Amino acid sequence: MKVIVNGEDRETRAATVAALLAELGLAPALVAVELNKVVLFRQELEKTPLREGDRVEIVRVVAGG
Repeated sequence: MKVIVNGEDRETRAATVAALLAELGLAPALVAVELNKVVLFRQELEKTPLREGDRVEIVRVVAGG
């Protein structure tokens, strides 16, 4: 299916947001995820399904001083 990740079209076989993160090689603990303009809590990622045309924004959490 086709979804939009950070503004770019992407083909994926992922059925959930967590599966998409795994496909992208991203650890859920190190990112913030917005699905169709709704911020998701980490515990929601496994059970939140992806659908054709969904807009996913992923921001990496960076620590620093």
